[in-house]
Amino acid sequence: MALSVEKTGKTVDEARQAALAELGVSEERASFEILEEPSKGFLGLIGGHLARVRATALALSPLDKGEDFLHRIFQSMQLIVAIERREEDGAIILNLKGENLGILIGKHGQTLDALQYLANLAANQGLSEERLRIILDVEHYRDRREETLKNLARRLAEKVRRTGGRVVLEPMNRHERKIIHLELQENDHVVTFSAGDEPFRKVVIESRRRRSERNGEDAERV
Repeated sequence: MALSVEKTGKTVDEARQAALAELGVSEERASFEILEEPSKGFLGLIGGHLARVRATALALSPLDKGEDFLHRIFQSMQLIVAIERREEDGAIILNLKGENLGILIGKHGQTLDALQYLANLAANQGLSEERLRIILDVEHYRDRREETLKNLARRLAEKVRRTGGRVVLEPMNRHERKIIHLELQENDHVVTFSAGDEPFRKVVIESRRRRSERNGEDAERV
């Protein structure tokens, strides 16, 4: 059942704002019914009535819940953020646009990943099936980060090819590790694998020859 409240005020707008405050929703998330217009009464003194309004909170879709959560976060941070929606590969990508939004990204996107996790929790609250997958981005940061990781993977793979050794990258989330693995999966000179436990799991790039020799040593020990 939708939640409704009735409020009065000297004007219809005052009554509407009082109702919104009690519901705890924005004006876009409510419908209104004017029950009584304000009147001043006889000579402005006798028989006057306040405006009376009924406001009903609208049911939110999972995506609306996720966006509503984000807007409340941005409001508390005093940030003005516009949200652009697009759908891609079964996920909803929310691209955040505004000024000075680097604070929402954090080091290597860690803050952005945390916000994305919380937005997904808010959107899917109470859902057991057909869960919505939200991906957050800030001014297309994730595209730029992906290209940076691909360039890094190719550069380090070349170093490993020359030295015949291995390199261990800094800890990355699962999505970023996947970018490295996919970029180098067809490289004939190196192999990649992940090592360590979350959230400190890292990608290792190793010479394919060294890997083969080490596997052979392990086999001899067995």
